[in-house]
Amino acid sequence: MDARFTALLAPFLKFSDDKEITPESNLRELGLDSMQSIELLFAIEDTYGISLPDDELNDATFATAGSLWDAIAAQLPGARA
Repeated sequence: MDARFTALLAPFLKFSDDKEITPESNLRELGLDSMQSIELLFAIEDTYGISLPDDELNDATFATAGSLWDAIAAQLPGARA
């Protein structure tokens, strides 16, 4: 995870209380709901210039900060297929 990702994620986590966001951070427990997930998706795609594949748009991907980052990192230039 990079600092840009955690900074982007933080405003969507209303229950994080400024705690450090780690790969194990449970996004639902920290306040990310389904509507915010959509807004977050648009912010991620705009920030990183990527498009997450439809098969990555599921509860498992949005479960933790680490699982979401893995989906993003897989789409970044230079990522292995």
